[in-house]
Amino acid sequence: MPERKSVCCWTCLVSGYTQFGLVEDALRLFARMVEENLRPEDDTMVGVISACSKLETGEIEQWVNMFTEFGDQICDFSGDAVDTVLIYLYARWGRIEESRDLFDKMVRRRSENLSVIAWNAMIGGYVQNSRPVDALGLFHHMLDISITKPNHVTIVSVLSACALVGDLNLGRWAHAYAKSRYSKLLAESNKILATAFIDMYSKYGSLEEAEDVFDQMATKDVASFNAMIMGLATNGRGNEALKLFFKMDKHGVKPNDGTFLGLLCACTHSRLVEEGRKFFKEMHEKYNVVPRLEHYACFVDLIARTGFIKEALQVVNTMPIEPNGLVWGALLGASLVHSKVDIARDVVERLFDVDPESSAEAVRDPEEQIAEASSQSDYRAVRI
Repeated sequence: MPERKSVCCWTCLVSGYTQFGLVEDALRLFARMVEENLRPEDDTMVGVISACSKLETGEIEQWVNMFTEFGDQICDFSGDAVDTVLIYLYARWGRIEESRDLFDKMVRRRSENLSVIAWNAMIGGYVQNSRPVDALGLFHHMLDISITKPNHVTIVSVLSACALVGDLNLGRWAHAYAKSRYSKLLAESNKILATAFIDMYSKYGSLEEAEDVFDQMATKDVASFNAMIMGLATNGRGNEALKLFFKMDKHGVKPNDGTFLGLLCACTHSRLVEEGRKFFKEMHEKYNVVPRLEHYACFVDLIARTGFIKEALQVVNTMPIEPNGLVWGALLGASLVHSKVDIARDVVERLFDVDPESSAEAVRDPEEQIAEASSQSDYRAVRI
């Protein structure tokens, strides 16, 4: 019993450090816990994996090296905990084969008793590295050999894999499996999982099924509203997305940056210029949400493509953050569409200044496109 209480205390500390962004402190605490031969529980590992997810890419190698150094000296379940962390870190590092080698060793040691956290790390690693078929294959292997049951994190990774494969029937199968797995109605019991289903069905264009899941949710948070707003937005139902936002606002759910990205996408897809201007203005002034580059890119795309090129250029030139390729690319596309050749030439130069490699791939022969736009403009002038 004393050890159990001690593990709970360590777990709380790890989670606390992670929540406050002190990820290196959380990982050092986990290392100390393992060195003192305390057996981490699943709740502990959730906090540790969360800390690992917040590491900068350049920091991963040093933690891989550190955990590898003392991991071989630790046996039993503490060693499994370290290996689980290494599986996750190797996957984030892009070294997915090394993740799988470690995972297979754990399976041989634990067989059907392997922790769900380890399964999730490997399945999620495959998804993160764009190997959805391997992720789905491993999930089926889990169902075949393990007494460990998948949890909502497993299913969310499976849904992501289904989306990458592009098979709606696979997604529906995952939905049916999840319903049979949980004692309560899925949409009422787990907001994270229900939100993942909304996102999946929306990406497939199956809005009726997405709305069905959304409507069945007993309680809705900002993430579930955001998923439904974005789903409506990207499927050309901008006015409905805006109505859902007003309903969300009325129910006291505070919007975040994801909400406004969905709203701006809705306005862009449905050409709701005035509404877009209003949301872009109010997101900071009324809701205290600071626009990110994605918001600027979406707003610039909206006003530029509807013909307000000079206004869009003014927005870009007065941005408090440095415009990136997304922002300049949106302005370039609209300039070409509206035959604003002089502006397009300037934008091409700015685009290549900020991101020459990406823009070279994104913009096919920009000078040729400008020339094409110029010739079309000259042709129209002759006709007039």
